[in-house]
Amino acid sequence: MYRKVILFLILVGSSFTYVASQEYAAYVNPFIGTSNYGATHPGAIAPRGMVSVSPFNVAGKQNSLEKDSRWLSNPYVNENTFLTGFSHVNLSGVGCPDLGVILLMPTTGNLETNHLKYGSEYANESAKAGYYSTVLKKYNIKVEATASTRTGVSRYSFPKGQSNILLNLGLGLTNEEGASIKIVSPTEIEGIRNVGSFCYYKPEEAYPVYFVAKFSKPAASYGVWKKPAKYKGEEAKWMPYNGKIRLMEGYRKEVIGDSIGSYFSYNFDKPTEVEVKVGVSYVSIENARENLEKETQGLTFEDIYKQTETSWNENLSKIKVEGGTQDDKTIFYTALYHSLIHPNILNDFNGEYPKMATRETLKTADTRFTVFSFWDTYRNLHALMSLVYPKQQSDMVKSMLDIYDESGWLPKWELNATETTTMVGDPAGIVLTDTYLKGIQDFDIEKAFQAMLKSADALENNPLRPGIKNYIEKGYLTTEQEGSVSTTQEYNATDFSIALLAKALGKKEDYNRFSKRSLSYRALFDKKLKLLRPRNEDGSFYEPFDPLAGANFTKNIGFIEGNAWQYAFMVSHDIKGLMKLMGGSKPFSNQLQKVFDTNQFDMANEPDIAYPFLFNYVKGEEWRAQKMVHKLISQYFQNKPAGLPGNDDTGTMSAWLIYSMMGIYPVSPGEPIYTITTPVFDKITIALDSNYYKGKELVIEKAGPKDGVISSILLDNNRHNNYFINHSDLVKGSKLKINLK
Repeated sequence: MYRKVILFLILVGSSFTYVASQEYAAYVNPFIGTSNYGATHPGAIAPRGMVSVSPFNVAGKQNSLEKDSRWLSNPYVNENTFLTGFSHVNLSGVGCPDLGVILLMPTTGNLETNHLKYGSEYANESAKAGYYSTVLKKYNIKVEATASTRTGVSRYSFPKGQSNILLNLGLGLTNEEGASIKIVSPTEIEGIRNVGSFCYYKPEEAYPVYFVAKFSKPAASYGVWKKPAKYKGEEAKWMPYNGKIRLMEGYRKEVIGDSIGSYFSYNFDKPTEVEVKVGVSYVSIENARENLEKETQGLTFEDIYKQTETSWNENLSKIKVEGGTQDDKTIFYTALYHSLIHPNILNDFNGEYPKMATRETLKTADTRFTVFSFWDTYRNLHALMSLVYPKQQSDMVKSMLDIYDESGWLPKWELNATETTTMVGDPAGIVLTDTYLKGIQDFDIEKAFQAMLKSADALENNPLRPGIKNYIEKGYLTTEQEGSVSTTQEYNATDFSIALLAKALGKKEDYNRFSKRSLSYRALFDKKLKLLRPRNEDGSFYEPFDPLAGANFTKNIGFIEGNAWQYAFMVSHDIKGLMKLMGGSKPFSNQLQKVFDTNQFDMANEPDIAYPFLFNYVKGEEWRAQKMVHKLISQYFQNKPAGLPGNDDTGTMSAWLIYSMMGIYPVSPGEPIYTITTPVFDKITIALDSNYYKGKELVIEKAGPKDGVISSILLDNNRHNNYFINHSDLVKGSKLKINLK
């Protein structure tokens, strides 16, 4: 009897441990952000994965929303009902189309290679961290997907009869064309797909994605298809074009073209499962095959999913929350999930990756990251990585410096070893400073500082700071430069970070020089409007000026993706100076409140996302920040497909939510400080990395009425008398208690 009781207790304890370790991934809802232009997708992916297996439903005549009918940057839109395959390299939460290629599609019956004909409606969708499934209604095929870091794995449950697995290299979100494919055996395909021209920038920088696909069962028959090129001009006279697809059964040589693909066909005498593994590389087909074999050989679909689920749980468990509703936990952990997708791993299993600029093969012993959307992520995402995942952030910074070594410049909007130069500003330096001042210092800081100086001072052929000559001479960009006010503010923000780092490194002259440069936005301040306003080359204010123009991607001289109201307070490094320009704290607070009262605040765009927290700079007005943040969370972040305010911007909106729900926010990028607001949860516990921080964990607690405002703040049981707190005070293993009344 005693042994039975002990056995029972062991089993119960094991069960409890298993449930506890699973609960974080169980909260993730990958469908959040798949509507309202959130640009996320519900596909299966591992943390920081190179590969994701996503349903592709944005290219079909039966869609209410089609790729060609509006700007789509994601492979999946929740409202659509007709899919044409499952893509294997995808971006999450970006505003421009690229990737979305290497599409697999299972079908039944006679072979069909036209995606508009073989596409299918679908039902019974299910998605969780590392897993996606659906049923193709046209064929009664259940599709399941999971992924390791560099390999996508699909499982198709076919009914009895003829079945086909199609690999279509003609479809995709990328603006590039061109592919090659070769059937290696009845169970293996290899090939290449060109991608690139992100956001239609730099069309000359197309680059290849290499892949190898392995099938768990040999095909009864197989082949490739190709749509011949349409000849023009003189060639058309002697090369007739009929638009018909050429089918080449049993063909084992390489096929090259734009609209090409392959098929594997089966004749099942009973319902049968087939697993397909697709390894990917940006270096070579050989590396794609090695990635597949090293990560998945000998493992079943279930094995791979369990490994990926465990990895998600390990990452998500770094923050544990207590209290709040089920939906609160779902939107919180889904946001954390989205923040762990990009930047993602670029190097192969053997450490090889393509060199920036030339794409020759280099090798790393660490992790080479890619997808640096810095105009978005410098504001909060990298600060979150520094706090919760400092080793990952360290590797990201080292990747940035490697990019500098390889190309001569820090990255701006880097994608798979290409620089897209998308958006404005020179934000990489802010990330470098912020990381270093938060105590992550295991990288070459002198090299980082010199890289920052180069982009800040180079007058000729400077890809990071267009218009820099005017900026240095006048202190601002003029209307001859697109987005002159916005870009001036971005340069100011980076110069402030350079000054901060110079001070930390004892470089007094640089500190003084860049401190002064960081305040030059003041020359654009219009005292009558109490707004920033573009100036002409002769120094006069631009006329006619409409402060409301420029929102929702409409054109406005002086501003990029926003208007004068949405940029008015984007000088978080000099709020006291801005307050003085506006006539003091009361006019400042009134003007800030006016942004919200007149519906000029845009939760979906970066320039103004810190605005709710700026009330904390005005003594007695801090309650406004608390009420506004709570209102914005409730209004824009929900447990539904449209549950993001707009594009997630590679995790930036998700990072805003994570911080806001925890009750702290990095209000001034580059500075190692947070401002404090009301947490959503009763208790938040952040596990601190002992390799970087002295403390074991940071605990944030709140106490008091549900809808109360802050009455007092305690740090380690000592009264904390303001709404700002240093990063160093939190990571020593502190307890921050927020009392409400």
